[in-house]
Amino acid sequence: MNSAMPAQESTESESQTISITGQRLLDDPLLNKSSAFPEAERRELGLMGLLPLHTSTIAEQLARVYENYQRKDSDIERYIFLAALQDRNETLFYRLLQEHVTEMMPIIYTPTVGEGCRQYSHVFRRPRGLYVSYPYRDEIPALLNNAPAENAEVIVVTDGERILGLGDLGVGGMRIPVGKLSIYTVCAGIHPARTLPILLDVGTDNRELLNDPLYLGWRHERVRGKDYDDFIEVFVAAIGQKFPHVLLQWEDFSKQNAPRILERYRDRLCTFNDDIQGTGAVTVAGLLAATKLTHSKLSEQRIVILGAGSSAIGICNQIVAAMLVEGTAEVAAHAKLWLVDSQGLVLTGRTKVEPFKQKYAHAIEETRSWKVDDPSQLNFGDVIKNVQPTILIGTSAQPGAFTEEIVREMAKHVERPVIFPLSNPTSKCEATPSNLLAWTEGRAVIATGSPFPDVVHEGRVIRIGQCNNSFIFPGVGLGVIASGARRVTDAMFVAAARVLSEFAPVLHDPEGPLYPPLEQVREISFKVALEVAREAQRAGLAEVDLDKLEQTVRGKMWKPDYVPFGRAAS
Repeated sequence: MNSAMPAQESTESESQTISITGQRLLDDPLLNKSSAFPEAERRELGLMGLLPLHTSTIAEQLARVYENYQRKDSDIERYIFLAALQDRNETLFYRLLQEHVTEMMPIIYTPTVGEGCRQYSHVFRRPRGLYVSYPYRDEIPALLNNAPAENAEVIVVTDGERILGLGDLGVGGMRIPVGKLSIYTVCAGIHPARTLPILLDVGTDNRELLNDPLYLGWRHERVRGKDYDDFIEVFVAAIGQKFPHVLLQWEDFSKQNAPRILERYRDRLCTFNDDIQGTGAVTVAGLLAATKLTHSKLSEQRIVILGAGSSAIGICNQIVAAMLVEGTAEVAAHAKLWLVDSQGLVLTGRTKVEPFKQKYAHAIEETRSWKVDDPSQLNFGDVIKNVQPTILIGTSAQPGAFTEEIVREMAKHVERPVIFPLSNPTSKCEATPSNLLAWTEGRAVIATGSPFPDVVHEGRVIRIGQCNNSFIFPGVGLGVIASGARRVTDAMFVAAARVLSEFAPVLHDPEGPLYPPLEQVREISFKVALEVAREAQRAGLAEVDLDKLEQTVRGKMWKPDYVPFGRAAS
């Protein structure tokens, strides 16, 4: 068995036969055990003399790498260190993450991954994944034949245009698919050899990058319009030929492209967009927990969302789906949602309302009786005063947008204001939890997009839950793969949200957070995968043996342990 064919279903007592030896073996991150190769394997695999004499246990290796990790002075240095470890020994990398998941998840992904993307061309060490560049658009099938994962089960792809809240980072966006796929592995056990990150390099409009002599991407303004759409079409067709059964996840595309790409291809591929569906589901899970805390129903809420991009629309879609389950009519569910973008309240009669926002636009007649200073433009403050929301969500990437005035106005009208400042990285967060608690006399029910420490308010220690997509998308992916589902549906994400909501610590402790600790994420992913697989069967998208479902899902969850190696017969 070579490095492209992992023994992910093997037990610890089983061995792998491998065909590479010597220095090539040490250079293969999927197979390398470094100092943990025992003497017998060193002799059989041509490693004698290439390693120090002592054979380390994985525990000794973990102590060594964690000691080095702790010596780093900044998060970006820690990020670079972990990336280097991943490039030389993936088993050790994932074992380290598994044992320090709460500490290291913010390093390998948000918020630190944003800085990793910004500095990509300056800290570049080793290529990872596949770069599909526009100048090679006529050679995409050939590029896919060079993919490092011959049997990919999950692909995450980005074009780098809307990286977190940081905007267009061009080829630096590659660190997003790399990070997302690392999360698939650490949270749901998808074997790293079955994952493939892809960067679609269609240029960049970031002048700083275009003028940077070290920039590694295509030095050209972004391709747009029909040329862009044609490029995506060729890419999708090539994926369908090369990887006909793969799960394809779209990540960090612009709000102009993300919704329409999803709609165009969701019935042609097994595909989803985590910014839209994953963010929506994990948000709904927190809202369901919050409504249980306040002894109310989601359909009884008044919800204002600041920011009306693809993430906000995904949240709206999932909220509506959850309200429908409660028995609310779709029109009534839409009426509970109020979107505010950079132009103010999203209204049907307003110019420049993008098509993907229109189904959540309110009629201007609904605001005739509002008390406002300027009826021609209803701003965020006007919406808060007149809607009197019970739930406030931020996806605007505008730091400090939830001001004291806004929050205090909201808190006048609701006993337990539910406030989710979800923009990330941390520098883009709409408000800090400490301020939200101070401005609401400690009454706010809070979840954030990036991790925040506990807050001490009037002697109470309040834990802040992170509305982290890692609780949703890895389990959804695992369920899709384990069941062999041919498509990904919104109903799968609703099922995932309901599973996650049941893990909310606040349901058992009024001082607890809305989201569980990351140490539970593999258990959550397992339960999510089971429900996704059952939903796939209910929808007629997969044939699932329910009697063996748990065994099948467990069998797909790789554990980062070293297995014995033997040399393949020549």
